[in-house]
Amino acid sequence: MTTKAKLGADIALAVIGICFVAPLLWLLLAAVDPQAGYQTKVPLAPSTENFRAVMTSELLFQPLANSFLLSAGTAVVNVLAAVLAAYPLSRYQSRFNKPFMYTVLFGTSLPVTAIMVPVYGLFVQLQFLDSMAATIFFMATTTLPMAIWMTKNFMDSVPLELEEAAWVDGASTMAALRSIVLPLMRQGLGVVFIFVFIQAWGNFFVPFILLLSTGKQPAAVSIFSFFGQHGAIAYGQLAAFSILYSVPVLVLYALVSRGMGNSFALSGAMKG
Repeated sequence: MTTKAKLGADIALAVIGICFVAPLLWLLLAAVDPQAGYQTKVPLAPSTENFRAVMTSELLFQPLANSFLLSAGTAVVNVLAAVLAAYPLSRYQSRFNKPFMYTVLFGTSLPVTAIMVPVYGLFVQLQFLDSMAATIFFMATTTLPMAIWMTKNFMDSVPLELEEAAWVDGASTMAALRSIVLPLMRQGLGVVFIFVFIQAWGNFFVPFILLLSTGKQPAAVSIFSFFGQHGAIAYGQLAAFSILYSVPVLVLYALVSRGMGNSFALSGAMKG
């Protein structure tokens, strides 16, 4: 690579980096600025006033608890359903596998906004409105197609010979899945869990439509309480809330990624 080409690549990367860093810089500065506005500026008298203002049960803690319940519940349902759906697709060859997988993939292209009207009508008919459990199961269906694809790809990497050895020893199919396959694809399951959790954590539209009670709404919905009438926005409190809203996801990612370091340690068990 020539010097000019290298310089051009460095400039392009620097511009892209600035595009990502600038919003984060505003977020950090506005959170400690009592007089924060839409402009990025260093506060004259930094303080934690904005954090103290939002750290209440009504504004922060209850919405975060609701978000965690919705996101964790959606992720658990997704992982369980994805494992059961991906296992026969990964282990048994059929001429219907590809058509089924492409049908599942097509499900990811359907926007949630396009199906919310019939879903809302169904929830009204079944009296599921304002139900956390029903909302969790519906949110799980919106990310299940991609979860099935991801889980199947991870499951394909587990050698079938290990299951066959377990079957010879008298293990059932479900016992082999539970004791052989799932432990070897812990890392993949962790990736699927984090993917679904993050998708549900930032989901605004579905809880906004299906959960009517203020006490059940997640943080993704309650964040709009900082947008007042006639364009008035509490910028400082909005920035502080956004930072605190992001912390649980970052902590979860750090914990899960730290515990998955040697997940595929047995992936070479059939070599040699």
